[in-house]
Amino acid sequence: MSDADAPVGAAPVGAASVGAAPGRATRAPRRDAAANRDALIAAAALLLNRDPAVSLEAIAAEAGLSRRSVYGHFATRDDLVREVSLRGAARIGIAARPAPIADPVVQLASLAARLWAEVEHVRVMAQLTVRGPMAHEVGEALAPLRKAVRDVVRRGVESGRMRDDIAPRTLAHLVEGAALSVLDEATTQRLSRAEGHRLVMLAVLGVVGLDWRTAGRLVASTPELALPPEPATGASVDHPARASSVVPASAATTSPTGDPA
Repeated sequence: MSDADAPVGAAPVGAASVGAAPGRATRAPRRDAAANRDALIAAAALLLNRDPAVSLEAIAAEAGLSRRSVYGHFATRDDLVREVSLRGAARIGIAARPAPIADPVVQLASLAARLWAEVEHVRVMAQLTVRGPMAHEVGEALAPLRKAVRDVVRRGVESGRMRDDIAPRTLAHLVEGAALSVLDEATTQRLSRAEGHRLVMLAVLGVVGLDWRTAGRLVASTPELALPPEPATGASVDHPARASSVVPASAATTSPTGDPA
């Protein structure tokens, strides 16, 4: 590890140990560049979820690196935040799409529930990702998910299971807005995992035309819409790398297929 990669406040790496023989300096093993980059991304995801204004120094310290070493990987703090956001969006776009379900109404509710499962443990970071200054870039990473929503809504309208007084494309945008409103509410009111799971399904079902009693009965009686058990080793608010750092950078920047949202 070079001096540049030493933790903030650490003594210079490679200095001779007290009592060591002359010329026999003790040097810590050097982490390779990829490991340092991943550590920075994981640390940024963790701390940004707690405080979107967290300093670059704090992120570097969390990663066990110096502030100077960050610039070997990211030219600015904004570049680091962009990488975290795009990786998280790409992962959500891939993971939140459920397997096909015959009933488009159940399919839509299931998709909303899986989206909630992906972001509920990183609510602040997710909100920053979709509402922040990089919303346009993030939108490209989320394009596959948005296309999936449009396809389900179009199928629901055509089958008579969803309202047909609004164009399917517009209705899909309204569905997205309803899901994001639940994320906003969950972030400010600290809704429980179970309540957010229920509310996001009720919100999107209401938008596509189900009355609240019908939507409530559907959510309560459909096995596919039950709250899944919390993963024993899953990420929590203190371990948000699950939603931000597991997707390769190439996945976050690859142009998605399908028409734009």
